[in-house]
Amino acid sequence: MASSASVSGRGGGFLLPPAAVAAAVLLAVAVVHARGAPAAPCVPRVFSFGDSLADTGNFPFLYGNDSREPALRTPYGETFFRRATGRFSDGRLIVDFIADTMGLPFVRPYLSGRTAEDFASGANFAVGGAMALGPDFFRGRGVPMGDRMHLGVEMKWFHDLLDLLCPADRAGNPKFYFLLFLLAHTSLLT
Repeated sequence: MASSASVSGRGGGFLLPPAAVAAAVLLAVAVVHARGAPAAPCVPRVFSFGDSLADTGNFPFLYGNDSREPALRTPYGETFFRRATGRFSDGRLIVDFIADTMGLPFVRPYLSGRTAEDFASGANFAVGGAMALGPDFFRGRGVPMGDRMHLGVEMKWFHDLLDLLCPADRAGNPKFYFLLFLLAHTSLLT
């Protein structure tokens, strides 16, 4: 699993190494865990991006409830949820453990919500099978590629959600100063 976080301003950006992101997340979880369960979450919202390593249920909303897809039937989901959930795991994902440790509910799949209240604790934009780079990147290099879910689409969903959560100028909004962003993409390893 690869975790990474992009930090950028108007002038460009840089990519934090996966080990640094993992260390920061583990440190945050350790601090919260050492203090016990917080009375109120120390981070008001969690936003998660990625592929099947982080998908909390967007896959069935995007591709339908096709029973031939393994993640849509048992044994996926049976350990914790006692039913198939569209998660590519038999139980909870890392993002679930992080949210739980931070005193937040499980991160809602973006495609399952409609209102700002649905995303009071954040949103999950990850979709099983998503790629980090869009199909145009590969087509431009002569690699035949059909349309596939990718990080660019997830980022568009995020921007759409920001418009819903905070329709006015977000630049100076203190609500967005203390957020946790998680990125899990196996395609970043290749």
